[in-house]
Amino acid sequence: MMDYKIIKKCGRAKRAEVKTVHGTIQTPVFMNVGTAAAIKGGISTEDLQGIGTQVELSNTYHLHVRPGDEVVKKMGGLHKFMVWDKPILTDSGGFQVFSLAGLRKIKEEGVHFQSHIDGHKIFMGPEESMQIQSNLASTIAMAFDECAPHPCTRDYMEKSVARTTRWLARCQKEMKRLNSLPDTINPNQLLFGINQGGTFEDIRIEHAKEISEMNLDGYAVGGLAVGESHEEMYHILDVTVPHLPENKPTYLMGVGTPANIIEGVDRGIDFFDCVYPSRNGRHAHVYTHYGKMNLSNAKYELDERPIEEGCGCPACRTYSRAYIRHLLKAKEMLGMRLCVLHNLYYYNHLMEDIRHAIENDDYANYKKDALEKLTWGGEN
Repeated sequence: MMDYKIIKKCGRAKRAEVKTVHGTIQTPVFMNVGTAAAIKGGISTEDLQGIGTQVELSNTYHLHVRPGDEVVKKMGGLHKFMVWDKPILTDSGGFQVFSLAGLRKIKEEGVHFQSHIDGHKIFMGPEESMQIQSNLASTIAMAFDECAPHPCTRDYMEKSVARTTRWLARCQKEMKRLNSLPDTINPNQLLFGINQGGTFEDIRIEHAKEISEMNLDGYAVGGLAVGESHEEMYHILDVTVPHLPENKPTYLMGVGTPANIIEGVDRGIDFFDCVYPSRNGRHAHVYTHYGKMNLSNAKYELDERPIEEGCGCPACRTYSRAYIRHLLKAKEMLGMRLCVLHNLYYYNHLMEDIRHAIENDDYANYKKDALEKLTWGGEN
């Protein structure tokens, strides 16, 4: 069950809503990344509710390795396991297989590789990825694909993308089968396909056309933010997104900075995810509408102001920059937690501002003003 409805367009920017079995998602949306069914930094699901999170994203590969997707299924699925009643997207595990696994062998049936935890041998192909995600019972499952290395040769990319397309057909067939089984926790699980092709625009366009004909629930643009320049990424979105179905949600995987998101929305992207807000928060880097700040800097030692004036997050409502800096310096976990909470709140409410700008038919002005402020370096 999915209903995607465009509420307003402003240029190529789309303001839409996606109705799912686990609730309605207002887009554009940033998905908060909880790799192992938790946001790193001591963030609870109650926290996520309080800071305006719409969608939580968990990792198929990591949950398969630990605690095991069969364990999650026995516990009633990921929603029940982590006590989260809103939509969850699970990635396919493909990116982790190709980025974490030191030793791997790619074959037509799938990939043989070793666990990054204890080295035991694992095999994952399209059917295995769909089975794991069905056990997790997420709202949206991602198709199993190869995220080809950057840079790579044109010949390698062509062969990789062709195999990814064949794998996608197998994912679609297996998802249909799994959703029909009587013991499937979420028989309404949705499947998003992934466009690949690196920075070869003709391969990207041809692949977008090919997978668009498969009538999937949504479409992602993968294999970006892996070393290419921001300009190259924006160019690929410019040429690729117009060839994906406009009446289906579009997801830019693993991206990115606030500026990346603002630019992505302007090119028709609905869904975003990135580890930046949580990872940077754990290292004292906090986001504001005026850029990123490093709270470890000595200039904040006696700063009584919140991280950002006017911010309604739990950190800014109560604590000063000076106190949070002290916590970080003292390696108190509360400091890390407050920074992560602030950053996720900032990202979630950045998307709210973006949605309002599109609704008001003012996205061009919003984008210009927002990008200008972000260059100020965290100080207003």
